[in-house]
Amino acid sequence: MTVSDLIEYGKKYLHKQEVQLLLSYLLGLDNLEIYLHLNDEVDEAKITKYKTMVLELKNNKPIQYVLKNVNFYGYPFYVDENVLIPRFETEELIEHTLDYIKHIFVKQQLKVIDLGCGSGNIGITLKKKNPLLDVTCLDISEKALNIAKYNAQNLEVDITLLQGDMLDDVNDKFDIIISNPPYISENEEIESIVRDNEPHLALYAPDDGLYFYEKILSTCSKNLNSLFLIAFEIGMTQKDRIIEIANKYLNDVKIDCLKDLQGRDRMIFIYRR
Repeated sequence: MTVSDLIEYGKKYLHKQEVQLLLSYLLGLDNLEIYLHLNDEVDEAKITKYKTMVLELKNNKPIQYVLKNVNFYGYPFYVDENVLIPRFETEELIEHTLDYIKHIFVKQQLKVIDLGCGSGNIGITLKKKNPLLDVTCLDISEKALNIAKYNAQNLEVDITLLQGDMLDDVNDKFDIIISNPPYISENEEIESIVRDNEPHLALYAPDDGLYFYEKILSTCSKNLNSLFLIAFEIGMTQKDRIIEIANKYLNDVKIDCLKDLQGRDRMIFIYRR
C-alpha cells in the first residue's frame, strides 16, 4: 500500500485531521510533507500498526492514548491508560503558578511537591521552566510513577518520585504544594470518551468531588514552610466550597480564584507571603 492508499483507508472511518495525525506520527513527517510522498510504498509493519490505530480511534479511544504522546506546554509527554491526559487548563495552572512564585518568594531555591502527579506533567514542566526548583512528584499509583519517571528521564530533568496517598506519609516541608487532584463528583455525567478510557482513580472523588482538597488542606500545615503557596486546579463550580475548606484549616492566608481562558473558575491559589 502507498501513502495515498492509507489516506483513503483512514478516511473511511476517521476525520481527515485524525488521518493526518496518525500518518505524521507513523511516517515521521509533518502534515504537509505527507502529500509530497503520496506514491511512496509503506512497509507491512507500519501498515498493520496504522490499521490498528485507525480501529482504536474508530472505537472511541483518545488519540493521545493511541499515539502514546501528548504535547504539553511545548514538551512531549508519554501517556497511556494509566494516567490522565494533560489538558490545556493545566498549562494555565502552571503559567499562573510561575507568576505567583516570582511575586511571593524572595529565595530562588524552593521545594515543590506535585500531589497526584500522574504523568508528571506539572512537576516536570515546572522544573523545565525553573531549574532551581527542587521538585517532588507523588502519586498513589505505581504505574503512574513509572510513567512520570520515564517522562523525567526523556525530558532530562532531575526530580524525586514518591508513592503515597497525598501527604499521609510525607514528612518533609515544602514551599509550594501544587495539585490537579481528582475532582469530578461520582454521579456527575462526563463525556463518554473520558469516562470509558481515562483512569477513574484520577477522575472521580467522593464528597461532591471535594474529598482530596479537604484531605490536602486538613493535613498540609505540617508540610509547609512559614511562607508558602498552594496551587489547585478545580472544577468550575467548586470555588466557594474550596475557599471554605481552606479557611477552615489555614490561618492568615490570602486566597485567589482565577478563571481560565473560557471565563470559568478553574484555579485557586492559597498563599502566605
